[in-house]
Amino acid sequence: MTTPTAPAPARATTLPASTRPLSLSRTTATATRVLRQLSHDPRTIALLMLIPCVMLFLLRYVFDGSPRTFDNIGASLLGIFPLITMFLVTSIATLRERTSGTLERLLAMPLGKGDLIAGYALAFGALAIVQSALATGLAVWLLGLDVTGSPWLLLLVALLDALLGTALGLFVSAFAASEFQAVQFMPAVIFPQLLLCGLFTPRDNMHPALEAVSDVLPMSYAVDGMNEVLRHTDMTATFIRDALIVAGCALLVLALGAATLKRRTA
Repeated sequence: MTTPTAPAPARATTLPASTRPLSLSRTTATATRVLRQLSHDPRTIALLMLIPCVMLFLLRYVFDGSPRTFDNIGASLLGIFPLITMFLVTSIATLRERTSGTLERLLAMPLGKGDLIAGYALAFGALAIVQSALATGLAVWLLGLDVTGSPWLLLLVALLDALLGTALGLFVSAFAASEFQAVQFMPAVIFPQLLLCGLFTPRDNMHPALEAVSDVLPMSYAVDGMNEVLRHTDMTATFIRDALIVAGCALLVLALGAATLKRRTA
C-alpha cells in the first residue's frame, strides 16, 4: 500500500514591478528617501526655492517704470517659473537614479513603478508647496503684485503648475540617456508651451492652427487660471475648469511616467 505524497507547498509569486498595487507605506518610504537625499544637496534646494523668487524680483524692477506691466504678466510667470524649475530638477534627479543603478535595485524589491513615481511626486510636491508659497508671498506682499482675487488662489495655481512640472520631468527622464539630454528636453517640452500659452499675446490673436495647438497645452490653462485671479474677485467657473485641467494633466503625465519608467539606462 502506497502512502499518498503530500502536496508540495505553493511557491510565493512575486508580481512584476509594473503590476504591483500602489502601497501608501512604500510610497511614503520612497518620498522620505528622496527628501533625505535632497537635504544633503543644498545647491538643489537653493535652485528650487530661490530661483523663482529671484526671477520675480528681477522682473518687478525690470518694469520699475511701468508697474502695471508687472501686474499683467507677473501672475502668469508666478506659475511658469515653478513649473520650469521643478521640471529641470525632477528630470535630472530621476535620471541620476537610473544611471547610477539605484532604480534597478529599488525595483528589484517589493516596490512597484507606481510606488516610485508617486513617491517622487509626493517628495517634490512637498517642496513645491514651500516653493510656491515663497514665490507667491514675495510677489503679493513684498513686490506689490496687484491682484483682484484671493492670493490663496494664486498659490493654488502655482502649486498645480509646480506639480505639473514635476510630472513632466518624471515622464521625460525615461527618454533621456544622460543629464545633458534631460536638459535638452526643455526646449522641446517647455519652450513651445511658453510661446503659445498666451503670455506674450492673447491666444485668440494667434494663427488659428497655433491657437488650436495652444488649446491642448496645459500651460495655457495655467496662465488662464492666473489671469482669472488677476481680474475677478471670486472664484469663477473658468478658474475651476482651468485648475482641474492642469491637475488632470499632471495626473495623466504621472501615469504615463509610471508606464514608461525604465529600470536603468542602456
